[in-house]
Amino acid sequence: MNLRKALFKIVTYVVLLALVVIVLLPFYWMVTTSFKPPGEVNVVPPKWVPSEFHWQNYLKAWNAAPFNRYFVNSFFVSVMTTIGEVVTTIFAAYAFAKMDFFGKRVLFLSLLGLMMFPGQLRLIPNFMLASKIGWTDTYQILIIPWIASIFGIFLLRQYFKTIPDELWDAAQLDGCSRFRFLWKVVVPLSKPGIITVALFKFVGSWNAFLWVLIMTNQPGMRTIPVGLAVFRSEAGTHFAELMAASTMAVMPILIIFFFAQKQFIQGVARSGIK
Repeated sequence: MNLRKALFKIVTYVVLLALVVIVLLPFYWMVTTSFKPPGEVNVVPPKWVPSEFHWQNYLKAWNAAPFNRYFVNSFFVSVMTTIGEVVTTIFAAYAFAKMDFFGKRVLFLSLLGLMMFPGQLRLIPNFMLASKIGWTDTYQILIIPWIASIFGIFLLRQYFKTIPDELWDAAQLDGCSRFRFLWKVVVPLSKPGIITVALFKFVGSWNAFLWVLIMTNQPGMRTIPVGLAVFRSEAGTHFAELMAASTMAVMPILIIFFFAQKQFIQGVARSGIK
C-alpha cells in the first residue's frame, strides 16, 4: 500500500513538473530571446541560451517607441480603476451580503445575468456615447466605465458572507453604525478578498486592449498593450527588441503577483470560487 502511494506521488509530481515546464517555456523563450544578438534569433536548431547577452536590446526597444508614456498611462489607469472598483465593490458586496432590502435577490440575479453578455456587444453604443460627450482620447473614458465590476461584487459578497452575523449583533449593542462596522470590522477581516479583487482588476486593466484601442487615437493616450501591438507592427523582423518590449510589459504583473500571491490564494479559496 505504501509502495502504491509512493508511486502515485511520484507520477503526480512528474506530471505537475511537466505542466510547469510547458507553462514556463514560452516565458523563458521570451526572456532569453530578448537578450540574443540578431544572428541567433531565428537559427535552426534554436539556441536556448544566448552566447552573448545583448542588454542594448532593451534600450533599443525603449527608445523605438514612447514606452515611458505607455507605462505612465497604464499605471495611472490601472491604479485609478483599481481604487474605484475596490471602493464601489466593498459597498455593493456588503449590501448584498449583510443587508436586507426589497428586491435584493432579483437585483443580484439580474447583475449576474448581465455577465452572460460579452463586452464586445456594447462597444459600438459605448463608442457613440463617448464621442457624443467628447470623452474619446481622454482618461475619463479609460477609467470611469471600469470603476465597478459585477464579478468583483460577486467575489467579495461570497467573502463577506463568511463573516459571522453575530459580530454585527455585538456591534449594535455598542451603538456601532453600519458604516463604522463595515470599515472597522468587515474590511479588516476581508483583506485577502479585497486584495484579490484589486489584483484581478489591476491585471485586467493593465492587459486591456480592445477598449483602449477603440476609444483612443492619439499615441499619447496608448497603454502598454496597444503600444506593444503598434510596436510589433513597426518592429517587423526585430524579434529581439520585440521580446524585450514584451518582457518589460509583463514584468510589473509578475512582480505584483509575486508579492501578493498569498493574499490572492486566500481570497479565492475563502470566497468559494472553484
